[in-house]
Amino acid sequence: MTPYTAGEKQTLRASLDRHRDAVLWKLEGLDDEQLRRPMTPTGTSLLGLVKHLASVEYGWFVETFGGRAEPRWFDPYDDMRATPDETTQRIVAFYGRARAAADAVITELPLAAQGRPAWRDITVSLRWTLVHMIEETARHAGHMDILRELADGATGDHPRLTGTG
Repeated sequence: MTPYTAGEKQTLRASLDRHRDAVLWKLEGLDDEQLRRPMTPTGTSLLGLVKHLASVEYGWFVETFGGRAEPRWFDPYDDMRATPDETTQRIVAFYGRARAAADAVITELPLAAQGRPAWRDITVSLRWTLVHMIEETARHAGHMDILRELADGATGDHPRLTGTG
């Protein structure tokens, strides 16, 4: 839950984590075929969206601020689907490592720190990057909401608590 009275960095980080957790929750309870099934004409799948989000976490947080990202085994401009040789475990673990690497940058740097993405001729602050990645993750979590509903009818952005009155 996003804290109501925390400082700026803690609030932004909590918001990002809430959407990141929703992304992973969208995978729970589905079999491998459902996770990798292309659900759009372009081939987007639930696992493909997780792979994409891992790649952009590495790009925006790690590479933009001078770190070295884990090598990608795929074309980052064609990453919205899971290929037959990519296991669910591999993609989910890649996302976990990307999150951890991004979190290290967020923890280490002040919000005013500036970086330069290699693929664009701009300078960005960590603050801007956090807002951008909240938007990016929320946008794709919304895509995952639709794909999950199409896969098995499940809806919502987090597990519902039972027995809470």
